[in-house]
Amino acid sequence: KKKTKQKIMSDKKLEVKKDVKKEDKKEEDDGSYLVLESKDKKTFKVKRDFVLMSGLIKDLLDVVEEDDEEPKIPLPNVESKPLKKVIDYCEHHWNNKAQQIEKPLKGKLEDVISKWDKGYLEIEQALLIELIMAANYLNIKDLLDLTCAKVASMIKGKSTEQIRE
Repeated sequence: KKKTKQKIMSDKKLEVKKDVKKEDKKEEDDGSYLVLESKDKKTFKVKRDFVLMSGLIKDLLDVVEEDDEEPKIPLPNVESKPLKKVIDYCEHHWNNKAQQIEKPLKGKLEDVISKWDKGYLEIEQALLIELIMAANYLNIKDLLDLTCAKVASMIKGKSTEQIRE
């Protein structure tokens, strides 16, 4: 009987711990938000945790007043279209670190990146270039490495004339 009573007590403690962890996760999920404003004045409300991958935003948040619940961060060098793609990348990779890409790229890029990253890079060339510039400006190393590797894979094995086209 004593063992059974102890087991019931330990099971109840375990249930309580699980409930506490669920509550903690809910609080974490609520997270604080901030607003990013693009060069063309479009605004994006995003979770703070998502965009802390950006060294620039992290530094700017140190300067912004703490009592501002939703700080607005202007990004005068980034248009809304690439900014939306940057946000998508950060939302996916903020707690799911991207795989390192070997330098120089020896094989096919598709062989060393995730399926999600492969789909993410299926964009027009002009947007890819804007994305490289945005990743550089926002200081997001993993995104910069990914987008530059995409360009490297596009020009690999081509002549100067083919690249110019």
